[in-house]
Amino acid sequence: MSCRLLAAASLALATLTVAQSAPVRPKITGISHLAVYTSDPAATEHYYTAVIGAAKLPDPENPKGVKYAVSATQFVEVLPLPAGSGINRLDHSAFNTENAEALRAYLSAKRWKTPAKVTKGADGSQWFAVLDPEGNTIEFVQPPVGVKVDAPNAVGHRIIHIGFLVHDRAKEDTFYRALLGFQPYWFGGMVDGKIDWVSQQVPDGHDWLEYMLTSGPSGSGIPATMSLHDLGVLDHLSIGEVSVEAAYASLKASGRLEGAKADAHTQIGKDGKGQLNLYDPDLIRLELMNFHATEKPCCSPFTAVDPAE
Repeated sequence: MSCRLLAAASLALATLTVAQSAPVRPKITGISHLAVYTSDPAATEHYYTAVIGAAKLPDPENPKGVKYAVSATQFVEVLPLPAGSGINRLDHSAFNTENAEALRAYLSAKRWKTPAKVTKGADGSQWFAVLDPEGNTIEFVQPPVGVKVDAPNAVGHRIIHIGFLVHDRAKEDTFYRALLGFQPYWFGGMVDGKIDWVSQQVPDGHDWLEYMLTSGPSGSGIPATMSLHDLGVLDHLSIGEVSVEAAYASLKASGRLEGAKADAHTQIGKDGKGQLNLYDPDLIRLELMNFHATEKPCCSPFTAVDPAE
């Protein structure tokens, strides 16, 4: 074999070896949870158990927290309000993955700052946390196997999306789309020609992350002029419904909305889906949303498959 052919063969072998040894991104299958702060634990417990109907469980990530679960793999984590937190009530957002350690290794290989190892919970879950390009804490959770959650009164058993304040769509896309493989689902705005919301669907499921771009001037952090209510509208979660109208009627008839902060009626959102907004005692929004649109969406067609119950 000539020197040239030998060199070419060696290069090909080296390239193949590198390709085979490079970590492959494991599946990111959907929403795990939203972790929020409470200034009134008793009122928050009433909201998530009596109004939303979630099951109260020990928090596998923080002994000071509480887990309010709607299913075996999705929940709201509620933590004590830290001193000096101002109007911020969001601690972190989290997605489910089939293999937390493999995803940590994948991000590390892509030179994203990660912890040295995953954390293991008493319930058998595993997770790690990173910061996205705008400094939001994002967790990736490998749910425990064989765990069951009994939440028969939950207003819904599927968290279909979460959202939080975003300043720079392109900057966030370098992480969620380019690195993690999230796919566009829908975008829209309150008025023509302005994009306020951008939905990015997880790469291996139908749940999505919503960039909430109605946050004021670009930059980082929470705008100084923003109120607790307005921030709670942005930092939110959504539970899917076959019929928001039916869910609202059931909540109202059973008296579960008495004393709760909620819209006076359902509405059709810009995406053509029925919705109803409720708010926890610290004004984090929980949006009941139909799985499927009943009217034509504004601004953008849906470019991925809708979630299902």
